[in-house]
Amino acid sequence: MKFLTDFRLLLLAVWLGAALFFIAVAQSAFAVVPEREIAGAVVNRTLSVLNFAGLSISVVLLISSLVTAKGTKKYWAWTERVLLLLVLAACAVGQFVIGLWLSVVRAQMGRSIDQIPADDPLRIQFNNLHEWSVWVLMSGMAAALIAFFVIANRKFGAASAKTDPTAPYDFSKEFKI
Repeated sequence: MKFLTDFRLLLLAVWLGAALFFIAVAQSAFAVVPEREIAGAVVNRTLSVLNFAGLSISVVLLISSLVTAKGTKKYWAWTERVLLLLVLAACAVGQFVIGLWLSVVRAQMGRSIDQIPADDPLRIQFNNLHEWSVWVLMSGMAAALIAFFVIANRKFGAASAKTDPTAPYDFSKEFKI
């Protein structure tokens, strides 16, 4: 059971790390690449990889959350599942709803986004969708981070229940509040 918990924590940590790295890649792409269209294509492709990874990792974690240790509180198990569903929903909405709308708006523009005036309705819609994309990704990352701590806390909670009450170095008795 410890291996499964550690593996689940590793999956969440990998996705969170990839999401943080994506933020750096997106900012760097627009700072370094001379054409914003190419930088946007790089960011779009990288975001797709991140969203599909989040979808698959969330599904694996949801399925593996059905295997719970004896003595696990149902409240924390369901909290974890709801948080993982939020990660899954954020990745799905980011990829299949917002990403699709952004593609449609970009196709309607017909030319480089830098050539579109800032007060053009398509440019405004594109900017709004981009903001929504950022917020959806951030909410998925927040849910993943909270789920990480819920899983980690459950791991240590189950481990502390197995300690020997006569052990000489049991510090859990010393620091009870």
